[in-house]
Amino acid sequence: MNIVIGSDNHGYKIKPEIIKHLEDNGHKVTDVGAYTNESCDYPLYAKAAAEMVASKEADFGIVICSSGEGVMMVANKVRGVRCGLGYNDEVAALLRQHNDANMISFGATFMSVEDIIRRIDIFLSTAFEGGRHQRRINLFE
Repeated sequence: MNIVIGSDNHGYKIKPEIIKHLEDNGHKVTDVGAYTNESCDYPLYAKAAAEMVASKEADFGIVICSSGEGVMMVANKVRGVRCGLGYNDEVAALLRQHNDANMISFGATFMSVEDIIRRIDIFLSTAFEGGRHQRRINLFE
């Protein structure tokens, strides 16, 4: 799969481990920033990741900031993106099963990198159930 990842300076600290894990598992990863641990404008990176997902340049997107909330809000402003906060394992699966999410967000301040990596794996390996859920997704727009 082609996966795009974007973060703020908080996510920057854990991105290398996430990228290595994804690449070790055969995924192609595009990092759209941030590229330092200096304070930055996270909307730039979340929007860049979301635009790659919306244009189908990437199959899925991962965005990370301190809480996971800001990057999620920015990503969801891009038409065609459905991004949710992967705050536990069950929700990481439900984002795909029920919402056909194509992006997931994380809060680097509130989650360990091990939890984030596990939830990314859950998210990427879970299929959309369709059926009644598709009907509801059709009502999103």
